[in-house]
Amino acid sequence: MNDSLKKIRLATIWLDGCSGCHMSILDMDEKLVEIAEFVDVVYSPYVDAKEFPEGVDLTIVEGALSTDHDLEMIKKIRKNSKLILALGDCAITGNISAMKNLYGKEAVLQRGYFELADLNKEYPSKTVPKLLERVIPLHEAIKVDYFLPGCPTPADAIYEMLKALIEGREINVHELTRFGK
Repeated sequence: MNDSLKKIRLATIWLDGCSGCHMSILDMDEKLVEIAEFVDVVYSPYVDAKEFPEGVDLTIVEGALSTDHDLEMIKKIRKNSKLILALGDCAITGNISAMKNLYGKEAVLQRGYFELADLNKEYPSKTVPKLLERVIPLHEAIKVDYFLPGCPTPADAIYEMLKALIEGREINVHELTRFGK
């Protein structure tokens, strides 16, 4: 790599989803070494950063928004990121997480904290974020710059997308993946 090239400040986050897309990032295997030459990972479940930093070039977001914490976090991410990539069907449509919308917030809480509980039948009040009225995809809360579908998104599609963004070129994601693939 040319020493004069500045590395991209990259962040990743996993919100309301299964982490499958983050596992796909790891499934890039040896291609991770190639990508690592061009990025500095400044925030991620893979690193020990506690606070989301300022001046992030690209944030990859997996998962939908289902809690007040998710909503607060995504707004902070948008404020501190030049580009946002919605990774996977949950981030783009709500996917499985949005199935909660069929029943409503109260029914979900009732089932989880009363019907299925053997002890301490009560709503959490301090340690668990409050559920939103409905689960929403990222673009309903913030401006999203790129969308890469899949459930989970294939590792090769993530690699090709990152490579295109690093090189500053357009890419046709429909050639790489589709919803549910």
